[in-house]
Amino acid sequence: MLENRLPPIISSLLENDMYKFSMGQAIYHQFSDYKTTWTFKCRNKEVFFTPEMVEEIKAQIMLYCSLRFTEEELDYLHKIRWIKGSYVDFLRLWSPRYEDFTITNDGDCGLSIETKGTWLNTSMYEIPTLAIINEVYFRYQYDYDDLLKSFEDKLDEKIGWLTGGKYQISSFSEFGLRRRLSAEAQAMVVKKFKEADLKDSFFAGTSNVYLAKQFNVAPIGTMAHEWIMCVGQGNHKHNPAYSNWFALEAWVKEYGVLNGTCLTDTITTDCFLRDFQLTYATLFSGARHDSGDPFVWGDKMLAHYNRLGIDARNKTLLFSDNLDFKRANDLYHYFKSKAKVAFGIGTYLSNDTKVEPLNIVMKTTACNGMDVAKISDVKGKEMCKNPDYVKYLQRCIAWRMNNDR
Repeated sequence: MLENRLPPIISSLLENDMYKFSMGQAIYHQFSDYKTTWTFKCRNKEVFFTPEMVEEIKAQIMLYCSLRFTEEELDYLHKIRWIKGSYVDFLRLWSPRYEDFTITNDGDCGLSIETKGTWLNTSMYEIPTLAIINEVYFRYQYDYDDLLKSFEDKLDEKIGWLTGGKYQISSFSEFGLRRRLSAEAQAMVVKKFKEADLKDSFFAGTSNVYLAKQFNVAPIGTMAHEWIMCVGQGNHKHNPAYSNWFALEAWVKEYGVLNGTCLTDTITTDCFLRDFQLTYATLFSGARHDSGDPFVWGDKMLAHYNRLGIDARNKTLLFSDNLDFKRANDLYHYFKSKAKVAFGIGTYLSNDTKVEPLNIVMKTTACNGMDVAKISDVKGKEMCKNPDYVKYLQRCIAWRMNNDR
């Protein structure tokens, strides 16, 4: 057993983003035999993980792998209206496997992590792993108490901006688990926003299911890029330019009209809209923005709804890309009369201190032995081990956009 210097960073298997459970249920019912590979990447150029940090990360992941769901936690999940008893029964038996992880001190940043195994398992590892990496780094690299003080000062200032009416952002949720300063800091965010009188803004909940349960707020989350990548590209018979159709079809099969916020930019929003026709646009309650100019994206979604004869004022535009309150305020006032507007705000709420936050990701890089990729609506957010596969995917998309009318 590896020795950890820090207390356990992940204290419950509920400490994961809600969309992992939403996707997990659909994976369990429809894609339980799929196998995936996930790869860690640090986008910060000057960040280095020391051997001591790597050993702590290993020890923390081993502690995470020793956790099991409690009956109280399973009862909580079962009360979420779209979570089914069959999936809860599966989770009663489920546990993370340390054997699925390969962790070394290789690579430019001094840390290499890859997970391989069933999609059911590896999907659940992404968020806890990133939370562990993030907290280990900041506790080892800096004076943590000093960082936490600067974090709380900035948080109180942000709350003051909403309570004082400087910004109006309507409905927003905290989405910062993967890059939070610490478990303590994220809990502080949820507690303070829940208790604050925000006037013209509304704290809707958090993506962290553990904190949603602890503070009695809504757990927020539907699907991530992995859903479109694996469902659409993991079957070797599929043309990857139609990834969104396969993903939307499987989601509706699982949830019908429930849990319906779709993600548009996995292989570009323009390609997504080819499949987001009347049936899906009617069934899904809204769409989430995660890359590219949010104003351009929002106008594009409004125009698409209009072409389909759908009143966009009944649909939600959920913005979740690199937001702060100023940007959210501007987006809200631009779109508020045209659609329902909501925000998922991550690092700005969960890791805003006197030092630069980490920009770390862990992405699916293979499914069923086949490369998968996210293209996105902007350069810099894509990730794939095989450049030739990216070129192939881009050619498929280009052919479809030019020929499939």
